[in-house]
Order: sequence, then structure tokens, then C-alpha cells
Amino acid sequence: MGPIDLAHVLRSLPFSTSEDVLLGCGDDASVVRVTDDYAIVQTIDYISPVVNDPYEFGRVAAANALSDIYAMGAIPSFAHNLAGFPVNTLPIGYLVEILRGGADMMKAAGAPIVGGHTYEDHAPKYGLAVTGSVHPDRYVAARTGEPGDALVLTKPLGIGLITTAIDRGLAPAELERRVIEVMTTLNDRAAQAMVSVGVHACTDVTGFGLLGHLYEMVKGRNLCAELQYAAIPVIAGTRPLICEETLSTGTRNNRLLLRDRVDWNGRISESDRWVLYDAQTSGGLLISVAKDKAARLLQTLMDMGCDAAEIGRLRYCEAGEKQLLVER
Repeated sequence: MGPIDLAHVLRSLPFSTSEDVLLGCGDDASVVRVTDDYAIVQTIDYISPVVNDPYEFGRVAAANALSDIYAMGAIPSFAHNLAGFPVNTLPIGYLVEILRGGADMMKAAGAPIVGGHTYEDHAPKYGLAVTGSVHPDRYVAARTGEPGDALVLTKPLGIGLITTAIDRGLAPAELERRVIEVMTTLNDRAAQAMVSVGVHACTDVTGFGLLGHLYEMVKGRNLCAELQYAAIPVIAGTRPLICEETLSTGTRNNRLLLRDRVDWNGRISESDRWVLYDAQTSGGLLISVAKDKAARLLQTLMDMGCDAAEIGRLRYCEAGEKQLLVER
């Protein structure tokens, strides 16, 4: 049995709709209009540990949950915890540290935790349901990019490869510190930059990897995404870690799901291709912006202290073309 396309499963479910549901299943978060100038944005996300330190895991999980709100161009308002914990095999202090890390990250985002739910599980899991707000006419969706748009990425890739290496005891301490820094960097400033400039579309890069999330942006539309491999930022020290032991199940599934949808330039090695399939946690924003605004967006991101790079473009597809193209 091959990997399950969970996005396809979700789209097949009979979700309720109304004229006030502006955006529902299939995007990063739901958007529901409350008044003519106020809409609620809501998302939920939780993960298993990606680092060894429980406090840092809590911070990463909270930043990861917040990213869907930021990808919509919204502002987080409050959140509820969701935690699973093996009470018979781990000390309760481990859970306390996870929750403390999440609380500190939410405090930094200006969105208090107001409640939550815990349950007994065989392994730790933690995340949050986050509620935010946006003007009903100003949210940013994932599938509204236009031909000619530039593609901008606001965090480097390699997170999944490094965190898997941490789990296998293969990552040096300095690289572990670096990936924690990347994962716990909120996407709030990147969101502020894109809203101030005005963009066509955005999504956050998480479990589907860069190629998977990019495919979600163009799927079902007559658009191709062209990437320039050399322009894509990658955390220094990632590539030497690429081996059978550092390829997570999620990363392998991403490759299986997308293997017939990518046109690779033959000069890109098999090893290098794994970076673009790599399942991320708390990755950056992938933004589709009009070409004439790209330079302004990049400068605004830089002024706000964000790492960002223009990595490709959207264009109309020609007959028979695959929707994802990667050039050296």
C-alpha cells in the first residue's frame, strides 16, 4: 500500500458551508466572517517531539501551530493547548516543561493560552488550536497565485533532515542549536511584510515539504511553478547529513506522492533532491507575489530581520508539462 494523500482525504469530507465561511478545508486555516469588517481565522496543529529538550519542543510546537495563522495574513488572538502524554513512562515534569515552552512562545506572539485538553498517549504529542483575526477582504489564501508571480521563501530548508539526525544521534550540537533557532523563529514579521506589500498567495512550508506545498498552490490550475535550485536557501550543514537514516517517513512519502509531478534538470543529484521533499516543522512562508513587487517584498523582509530569497516563479503551463519544474 502506497502513501495516503491526506489532503485528498480531507477534501472529500462533507464539511458544512455557508456564505460566512470564506475559506474552509484545503487551505492553511479556516476563515469565517463575523461582521463586515471582522473575520475569525482558526487552525489546529500538533506534533511529536522533534528535539530532545522538552521546553524547546514546546516552543517549536507552538511556533508551528501559529504559522498557519501568519500564512493567512492574520493576527493570532488566543489559543488552547492539546497534549498527549505517557503518564506511566515519563515524569510529569517533562509535560510541565513542554507546556511552559508553549506558553512562552505564545506570550511572545501576544496570544495567551486560555485553556486546553490533555489525554493519555503512548508517546508525547503537543500542539495548539489557535484563533486569530483578519479583515474579511484581506486574508491571504494559498491557491490564488497568478502567472508571472515571483516565489519567495522566508526560511531555509533542511529542518526535517536535521531533526531526524538529532533523533538518530547524528547531528552535531551546533547544528541542533541552529535548527531550534530556525524552528522557533515566528513567522509574524514575514506575515507583516507580505501584508504591507500586498501579495497574491501564501502558505507555510511544513510536512509536505517545499515541493508538496508548492504543488498544493498550483494543483487543479493551469499553472506551473519553476524553481531555481541554486537560489533555495538550505541550513548550512544539512547536505552532509543526507543518508538513509535521516530520511523520515514523511519525507519519503512526499517523494512517492510527487514523483510523477516534478520535472528535474538532470544535473540535480538524487541526494540534493531530498532537500526539496524534506518534511519541515515550523518552516517559513512560501509567498507568491507580483513580479513588480518582489524586490520591495524582499527589502521589507530584510528590514524586518527575516531571511528570505526569491526562488522561482509561476507561469502558465504548456500542454503536457508537469506542474513542478526544478532547474539548477
